[in-house]
Formats: sequence, structure tokens, C-alpha cells
Amino acid sequence: MNNDYIDEASLIFKLLSNPNRLKMLVNLENKSMNVNELSNQLNMEQSAVSHQLSVLKKHQLVDANRNGKSIYYQLNDPHILDIVNEAVQHSSHVMGGKHHGE
Repeated sequence: MNNDYIDEASLIFKLLSNPNRLKMLVNLENKSMNVNELSNQLNMEQSAVSHQLSVLKKHQLVDANRNGKSIYYQLNDPHILDIVNEAVQHSSHVMGGKHHGE
């Protein structure tokens, strides 16, 4: 396996290790949202939401489009949620004391 791909995958896992970023990605699954909407949805300061969105955009996990005065964010690569959903499902098994295959 190519080491560059492994390094990039490691970076993606680091990005996904932040619960607020995970929540943002999940919230953007079905619709575009602006910073104000995400801030209200996640009960976070707008500046913190903007910062996290900037990080996600830099690493091509979200994209942004201007609509009038607002900038709306959406998933750049929706299959990233496959990774998120698998991790959440695994977490539910671990927290429920289940073993693989149960």
C-alpha cells in the first residue's frame, strides 16, 4: 500500500477525531447550511463553527458556495459519511458490550 495514501488517511482520521467536526459533517448530509444555521444546530459559537468549517474545507471534506450574503457549506465528498457511520455503529457495539457479529 502506498505510504502517501496511508499518511493522508491518517490525517483524515485526525480530522474526524473532533466530535464537533463529526456533527457538522452529519448535519450537512442532506442539505447545505450556513455558519449561523450550524451554530444554532450545534449550540456552538459562530467563530468556532467557522474555524472548524475552514479546516474541513482545507482538507476537501466540505465545499462552500455563496448565495447572496451567506456562504453555504455542503459535503464535498458524501462517502466520508460511510466512515463516520461505520465508526458510530462500531461505537454502539462497543458501548453495548457486543462482540463483532452480534
